[in-house]
This record gives sequence, C-alpha cells and structure tokens, in this order.
Amino acid sequence: MGDANPTPAKPQKAAKAGPEVEHRFDDLLLDRIDALRVLRADTPEEKGAILEQIAGRGKPEQDIVKELSKVRPLWRPDRFEEAHRMAMRSLEVLDRNGVRPPKMPRLGPLTPVASYIVQQMTRWIVKGYQNRLVTRLRKLYERREANSVWGSHEHVMLRRARINAVQVEQGYKGDQLGVPTFLLGGALLSTVVSGLKAFFGWAISGIFGVIVFSIVVAVVFAGLAWAALYAAGVARRRIRLSTEQPIKALYETVGACGNPPKDDSYNFAIIAIVLLVLAWVVIPASLWIVISKH
Repeated sequence: MGDANPTPAKPQKAAKAGPEVEHRFDDLLLDRIDALRVLRADTPEEKGAILEQIAGRGKPEQDIVKELSKVRPLWRPDRFEEAHRMAMRSLEVLDRNGVRPPKMPRLGPLTPVASYIVQQMTRWIVKGYQNRLVTRLRKLYERREANSVWGSHEHVMLRRARINAVQVEQGYKGDQLGVPTFLLGGALLSTVVSGLKAFFGWAISGIFGVIVFSIVVAVVFAGLAWAALYAAGVARRRIRLSTEQPIKALYETVGACGNPPKDDSYNFAIIAIVLLVLAWVVIPASLWIVISKH
C-alpha cells in the first residue's frame, strides 16, 4: 500500500508543464513578433495578413472601417448648406476679431509692452488655427465633391461650397507673426543681437555679472510664461466663441470626416509651464552651483 502513494505524480506534472511553457513562449516570439514569418510567407496576401496580425487593431483601424462603410458624400445634405454658411460666417468673425488687442490687467508702465507681446502670441495661435481650418475645409469639399455622383444634388452643393472655400482661402490666410518683415531682417534686429552679445560677454566675465544675468533671464522667462498663458486663454476663448460650434456642426453634416483641426492654445500653455519651471527652478539652481564653485 505504501507504493500507491500518489506523491510521485507531481514531478510528471511538472515535466509536462515544461513543453507547454516552451510552446507558449515560442508562440509569443515566433507567431507574434518574429519578422522571419513574413519572409517565409508564400503570397502577398499571406504576408499582409501576418503583418496585420502582428500590428493588432486600434482606433485608427476602427475609424477606417467605419468611414469606408459610410459611402454617402454628405451625411445630412438637408443641413449642409446652412452649416456651410455658418462656418463661412464664423471664419469672417474670427478673422476680424481674433487678433484684436486683448483686455489686460493693470501692470503699470509695463502694460503697453505686455499688451503687445500678448497680442502677438494671440495672433500666432489664432492665425495658425485659421490657416489650418480654411485649408482643411477646402480640401474636405474637394474630396467629397470628387466622390459624389456627378450632377447629383450633393455634387452641386459641394461644388458651390468648394468654390466658396477656394475664393476666400487666400484672403483668410495671413502671417502668424505681426512684426513687419523689414524689422526682422534689418538694422533693428542686428542692433538687438549685438547688444545681447555684449551683455552676455559681460555677464560671464565675473560672479556679479552671472548673478545679474541669471536674475534678468529668470524675470524674462517668468514674464514670457505669463504672457504665453494669458495669450493661450484669450485665443482659446475667441476661437471657441466664433468657430468651434459652427465648424463642429459642419463636420457633423458632412459625416465620417474625422475631427476639426485644433488650435495651439494648449501647446502654448505647456510652453508657459516649461518657461515658468526654467525661471523659478533651473536658473536659480544653476546660479547656486556657479556661486558655490566660487
């Protein structure tokens, strides 16, 4: 009866688990990510199937299938012309008001300088968004016109909308920087660069210069961070009030065309945070290291 003890069966179970684990490991490495399987495939179809199996499925792949399944050029043709007119009107309003000087808090003698810097940053965000938006609309109309039935009601509407978009595109596009070109390449820029070089050369000549230079850079970075954050808020509010809802409604009437372009206000907010970190953390830490060495 002592030989009937079932305990010796455990090593056999462990021995069976070894090949199973190896088989799973082999599947993981060879069947999923081994590029040699693609080279060993016999037909292009088989190679494509293996590549798709390796990549898996994500949101872009789901969007491709969903958008291809909707073959109509316009999802809501009964509302398209109204949505198109509202989108064109919203662009007009944004173009007229988007880059106007913002209302500024009281900053004493620095108010005119701060207002100008904030206005230029706001212009950069608004004009960049406006340029992308009007081009995106023109391309969308062109492509939907191309895949609509010739002579159909949808084709006629899209053709008219595309002509409108082409007519206004160049007028709505503008330089993102409102500084005159002759200033960027003229004597003023050269004078500023020469002054900065002289100041930097003086700053690194002694410990006092290093301290003054660090304080100036910290103050400048902090000011730019505040201006970028304020400009991002102004631009976001103006874009939301003027174009966000009309453009969203237009995209819904067209259907299966992705999302409208976004503005750069969030990116400016990130830049502001980075500048603020540089102003109040990195620069003082660097200054402390330089002073400690002396």
